[in-house]
Amino acid sequence: MTGSNGSNESSGSTEAKTVQAAAWWFDRMAAASSLSALGDLIGLGGDVSARGAAGSSTTLLAGVVARSAPGPVLLVVPHLDDADEAVDELLDLGLDAAAFPALEVMPGESDASLDLVGARLGLLRRVIEEEPPGIIVAPFPGLMLGVPAAVDLPDRLRVIRAGESLDLAEFSAWLTEAGWARTDVVETPGEFAVRGGLLDLFPPGGGQPVRLDLFGDEIERINEIDPASQAIDRRVDSIQLIGRTEGLLGEGTVPLIDFLPKTTTVILAELGEIVEQGRGYWERVREGGGVEGPPATLKALRDHARCILDVNEFSASSAVERMVDLDPAPLPPFPEEVVGAIDELLQLAETHDVALVCSTAGERDRATELIDRRRADGIPGADRVRIERRHVHRGFIWPADDDATQGLAVVPFHELLNRWGVRRRGNRIRTGAARQDFLRFEPGDLVVHRDHGIARYIGLGSLPRKDQPDQEVVTLEFDGGSHLHVPLSRIELVQKYIGAGSATAPPLSLLGGKRWKRQMAQVEDAVRDLAGEMLRVQAARSATPGIRFPADTDWQREFEAEFPYQETEDQVTAIAAIKRDMASSTPMDRLICGDVGFGKTEVAIRAAFKAAEFGKQVAVLVPTTVLAEQHERTFRSRFKAYPFRIESISRFKSGADEKKVLVDLKEGRVDIVIGTHRLLSKDVWFKDLGLIVIDEEQRFGVEHKQRLLAARTVADVLTLSATPIPRTLHMAMLGLRDISSLTTPPLDRRAIVTEVIPWNERRLAQAIRRELAREGQIFFVHNRVHDIESFADEIRKLAPDARILVGHGQMTDGALEKVMLAFIRREADILVSTTIIESGMDIPSANTMFVHDANRFGLAQLHQLRGRVGRSRHRAYCYLLLPEERRMTEDALRRLKAIEDYSMLGAGFRIAMRDLEIRGAGNLLGAEQSG
Repeated sequence: MTGSNGSNESSGSTEAKTVQAAAWWFDRMAAASSLSALGDLIGLGGDVSARGAAGSSTTLLAGVVARSAPGPVLLVVPHLDDADEAVDELLDLGLDAAAFPALEVMPGESDASLDLVGARLGLLRRVIEEEPPGIIVAPFPGLMLGVPAAVDLPDRLRVIRAGESLDLAEFSAWLTEAGWARTDVVETPGEFAVRGGLLDLFPPGGGQPVRLDLFGDEIERINEIDPASQAIDRRVDSIQLIGRTEGLLGEGTVPLIDFLPKTTTVILAELGEIVEQGRGYWERVREGGGVEGPPATLKALRDHARCILDVNEFSASSAVERMVDLDPAPLPPFPEEVVGAIDELLQLAETHDVALVCSTAGERDRATELIDRRRADGIPGADRVRIERRHVHRGFIWPADDDATQGLAVVPFHELLNRWGVRRRGNRIRTGAARQDFLRFEPGDLVVHRDHGIARYIGLGSLPRKDQPDQEVVTLEFDGGSHLHVPLSRIELVQKYIGAGSATAPPLSLLGGKRWKRQMAQVEDAVRDLAGEMLRVQAARSATPGIRFPADTDWQREFEAEFPYQETEDQVTAIAAIKRDMASSTPMDRLICGDVGFGKTEVAIRAAFKAAEFGKQVAVLVPTTVLAEQHERTFRSRFKAYPFRIESISRFKSGADEKKVLVDLKEGRVDIVIGTHRLLSKDVWFKDLGLIVIDEEQRFGVEHKQRLLAARTVADVLTLSATPIPRTLHMAMLGLRDISSLTTPPLDRRAIVTEVIPWNERRLAQAIRRELAREGQIFFVHNRVHDIESFADEIRKLAPDARILVGHGQMTDGALEKVMLAFIRREADILVSTTIIESGMDIPSANTMFVHDANRFGLAQLHQLRGRVGRSRHRAYCYLLLPEERRMTEDALRRLKAIEDYSMLGAGFRIAMRDLEIRGAGNLLGAEQSG
């Protein structure tokens, strides 16, 4: 499906216009004598070299150069992430900057990410039809890929603006040619709908659906619309739509530099690293054609640009005579402890003017509190620290011009505290309501009529009525072929049938028969028993007063504001619901159903902070040791600036360490403990337990969860799951448990491309090369320990240059931890492992996964595995590999079809619903659960 990146030009340009003015420290840099000398040399044209680069100094140098350059500045960086960071920083300084990204696909492939395609084509259109941005930031591999010729651009990109004319018939034909589907209502990306003078569009590639309101041929206004309610939302000035994407890679493309004016200044950030990255990319993609090698790309830049500025950290190019020493230095390493880090910062402030840069309001408030404490104590240097809210990804020290002036230190708050999750800009993506969407009928679905029983849904229709408009009806088929027409006004009598596995699908009811009434009577008796048990449980909970946690404190507000990403709307709603539950005298029992990577952990962290600040202990129960380690790192990073003690219990801990943790837990010296089933042991005691968090609920059996019931009558319980077990989901949908759904993906998150394919060495090798070409990492899941080493040898043959590690649960604790940490630190390209990675591996650089013998896995397990990739803004791929000559069961085929179909963002709820259909709900009234 081809379509649009969904960007709207009004929002994009508004963000650039509403940023703050340039920072004082940026003006200070621009006034440095070394940069004045560099500006003079750039003004002469030709080749210039600058020695010295640290942190984000080269990006800011590009901003200084752009202030006086006669034409645009093209900043060339080695890596894809470097370009995104640079654009963040330049936009924040009020500069006109745009990215020209790489497509992250191999030549010959057609599944390029549409938002990346849109960014490239949008920039090209701006260069051709308007004027280029002041600064274009491009990773070198992105420049090695050409762009379509100017004459080809109208077929590939259209910008629709309010107030312009639009030929609806011609435009509909253009959309259809581009692969859009015409529907009655737009519900999924790639659809458009025409109703009179209204045109609805749902762009693929991460955009919001929009509605064009036309009067005749004139577009009166453009509004975003909510995909769930179809109600109009924010008004926009224009939208950018992508047409054909075939042929974007390959022969017939031309270099971007050919479209830029001859006054362009090119800045090469670390030429040696640029060439090295380009060479590696070229080695992997050159067979596909349409890609220039590094020498040819550099030659095109030199032939076209007015000036080439080569900026290197250590030594300038020996071939360049005109050179300037800049001499910025990296920041010193700051201690892990907050107090030590602040002391180190204040020592730096005794000899430098310090800009402490905070990316969020919470960071700014926390930094102000920490510095004010030192200022009140009369600590030297505290008055020399100026705190600002800005986007700077990596800090640096800029030297003093002379003995009479101070040097300048730009220190990001996250770098001061050794936290590296940084807020990024991006467009909000909303999805439709998963439950309502899934419960919509499709012809052939089984449904339940309240009075007549189980039937098959045939479709919508209408019945003629004398002297009245036709009546719209839903047609149902019962046993024996008899039909019942249900007026839409009585549709509440009909609901979709969910709950049976494929082997136990129920027979259709006989219209007018007595069997359905007998079954209803039996169910009423069973429900009466269940209701009695629930009343007894509820009475026990009500009789034992729960913990009434207080309203948010200043610390809680600061802690939440320090979250380095933008909360989604669903996160905000879920957090508010949890706080209401915690403030109630009735113990909380809430299920958070959120897709993998949609922010469930942050929701739990905020609840844990509230409990810990109130003096209560928190237990976080997780299914695997790897997830326990991951959560321990995450919690400690978030709680770093606060005086709470966080520990974990798992087999990675030595016996002595574990014993000490247990003693301190019993004495109340541990505030938050994270552990596996070990937390359920009889020797684990709490002094004052206030909150229990159960992560990956579907991984625990009924017996494990029953052990927590004693505590559940007093402590609050928060359950997290991407794909809850069918029985839990069934209970939540019936209203027997509180449920909050996280269906809104984080900013910049993209759907995972999921394919079910047979084992094919050529296809696998190509997918491996694609990921390695964009400097990413790869998971290979092989769930048999006895032959995992020989399987890894097969992968080594497919990727002889890749660094490959093997990990599985039967390794010694130290060996497994060493493998996992090495992969996290990017000391390997491919990890061949069992499903031990299913939970807890949070590695944004890993964006391709292969699951061997995928037919052996359950639906929820496949979804959890797939969730290990796609945790960054890069397009992610998940390949479900099938055996070449082996028959599969019908349920296995249905599972694989479901995981392939539900590859969109927020699909976890839909997958759980599909699992409920395939496996059934288990025994709602007893201890059995499916799975």
